Amino acid sequence: MKVSGKTIVVTGAAGGVGKELVLQLLANGAKVAAVDISEERLTAIAKEVNSKSLSTHVCDLSKLEAVEGLFTEIIKIHKTVDGVINNAGIIQPFIKVNELSFKQIEFVMNVNFYGTLYMVKTFLPHLLERPEAHILNVSSMGGFFPVPGQAIYGASKAAIKLMTEALYAELMPTNVNVTLVLPGALETDIAKNSNVDMGTLSSEDAPKMKMTTAKAAAEIIIKSMEKNKFQVFLGKDSKMMNLIYKLNPKAAPKIMYKALKDQLE
Repeated sequence: MKVSGKTIVVTGAAGGVGKELVLQLLANGAKVAAVDISEERLTAIAKEVNSKSLSTHVCDLSKLEAVEGLFTEIIKIHKTVDGVINNAGIIQPFIKVNELSFKQIEFVMNVNFYGTLYMVKTFLPHLLERPEAHILNVSSMGGFFPVPGQAIYGASKAAIKLMTEALYAELMPTNVNVTLVLPGALETDIAKNSNVDMGTLSSEDAPKMKMTTAKAAAEIIIKSMEKNKFQVFLGKDSKMMNLIYKLNPKAAPKIMYKALKDQLE
């Protein structure tokens, strides 16, 4: 689905990949409904862009009632929606499952999985009425490759992965296309925005990983939507880890534990 002339909803739109998606979609001729929990950062983007094609919406995606209200608000402004990019997500503290509180676990699952599910379920009936529509869900490399210290984050992203793949199959006979994106390491402020201290992993002394920039990630995501791709491994690390996991799934946890054991012990 070409984005030009379409109305696209972007969650997690106030920073990182989300902000780049907003900017690039507008540059490509789309109308954008930018959704985020931060009113301050949404206001800053609106001032920076100053476009009648952009609307901003503050929403807590972990609450179904808020998402249903969001849908009504967006339709009132734009009349129609042609695409939804579920980009919003948070990580957990970099600790083992045994050390996580149930409150922390529920928070990650509610934002990542249920937030995405609420968006899909709420907008899908409308999308099915459009001549052409698209749902793009952002999962993670952590959704298929086990990362110790991020088990619940990975579980939430794995849930998104399988749900999206099944949704793709369910919607095959319809006008709604579905894309799953599995990013590796991205240059974003996800730890800061999640209120998570990553400890030595975020320090200047931590090993440097080659990360995909937010700008490059947004370009790939938009192209994937326009080409109606089913599954996209975003970044060389995601592609490599996918290959390793397919060849030797038992070795995958050992590889990650060896790389991260200093932070976990």
